[in-house]
Amino acid sequence: MRVREKHKKIIAVAVALGLIVGIGRFPAQAATSMSSITSDSIKAKENQISEMQKEKTKLKNSLTDLQKVKKNLETQRANLKNYVAQLDSQLVEIEQNISGLNAQIEAKEQEISETLEELDRAIEVEDAQQRSMVARIRLMYESQNNQWVDVLLSSGSFGNFVNNADSIEKVAAYDKQMYEEFKSTREYVELCEQQLELEREILDETKKGVEAEQANLEALIDQKNKDIAAYESDINTKQKAIKEYEQMIKEQDGEIAALEAAINAEKKAILAANGTVLTYDGGQFKFPLASYTRVSDDYGMRMHPTLGVQQFHNGVDFASPKGTAIYAAYDGKVIAATYSSTMGNYIMIDHGDELYTIYMHASALYVKSGDIVTRGETIAAVGSTGRSTGNHLHFSVRKNGSYVSPWNYLKQ
Repeated sequence: MRVREKHKKIIAVAVALGLIVGIGRFPAQAATSMSSITSDSIKAKENQISEMQKEKTKLKNSLTDLQKVKKNLETQRANLKNYVAQLDSQLVEIEQNISGLNAQIEAKEQEISETLEELDRAIEVEDAQQRSMVARIRLMYESQNNQWVDVLLSSGSFGNFVNNADSIEKVAAYDKQMYEEFKSTREYVELCEQQLELEREILDETKKGVEAEQANLEALIDQKNKDIAAYESDINTKQKAIKEYEQMIKEQDGEIAALEAAINAEKKAILAANGTVLTYDGGQFKFPLASYTRVSDDYGMRMHPTLGVQQFHNGVDFASPKGTAIYAAYDGKVIAATYSSTMGNYIMIDHGDELYTIYMHASALYVKSGDIVTRGETIAAVGSTGRSTGNHLHFSVRKNGSYVSPWNYLKQ
């Protein structure tokens, strides 16, 4: 009776083996290639996808609320100086956001490339398993599953009978393990595909974010240009605007003169210490722009375009597209690279012998105070920051404490 029960058990195991092999279809050679994909791998992939969902939500919340920005600026419009400074500050934030989004795009494209490679590797493993399983099924079909029962029933002794039964159980357990590993692989492949789809969605959303922020940037710049022009052309405020303009120039001159005085004092200290001082050798200046469309305002006395009064223009305005490279006109030391509500982002360079060049209204500054620059080095990018109504470079030259024509130093 006990032998018959054991016999039934063996037959049941053999039948179970046939079912498991038929369903699992796992070859022994697949075990090594699949051993790297575990429940921990799947969990880690699920966590990655969850973090990406959060990233997608965060992306939408990071874009500028243009209407809110405009509403906040309304309170400053009566005071043009404060208004320009606050608006330029907002423009800087948007520029930084655009830069950050572009960096995210680059990183996301790299992540997509890595996920594609990961997906390809997982699919290769899955394909190899499927080919092996087909071969396994064909072998089982050709040998017929009842052959396993015949082996068990034809055991020469009870000991062989039990040993064969144990072997069958181990093979069945091994095939079941292979089947579980295959399910893990299939799940991992699906998660990789899900991750890839989500990464592509985030990439598309980020690109749309850059477009939206660029539109916000252009809308604010356009609003700034209109507001400055309207303020200066309003008859009721024209006299006030003229006084403010004169005060603006006075403040600019005062700021520049203070920088010159500080540098002269520093030079005297250096000279007293070791006799070394920056000297201008008389060479010709490099044209300060990579390209420009026209001279929108030349050096000298001119009729102010909106105020309608004769004013001295202390530099040359070169109209140029936003972002155009601004070059150092000559070797020298940067003594200022900062922001002013009138000059916007500006740079001042000391070339020695009380000769200075000034570059105003930049959208971005690439150098800092104290840097040594060489002739033709890119130091900034064209913009419309400060008291400006269009993208251009205001280029000034000062010699011995006074403005002089830049054309004296530029090749015409």
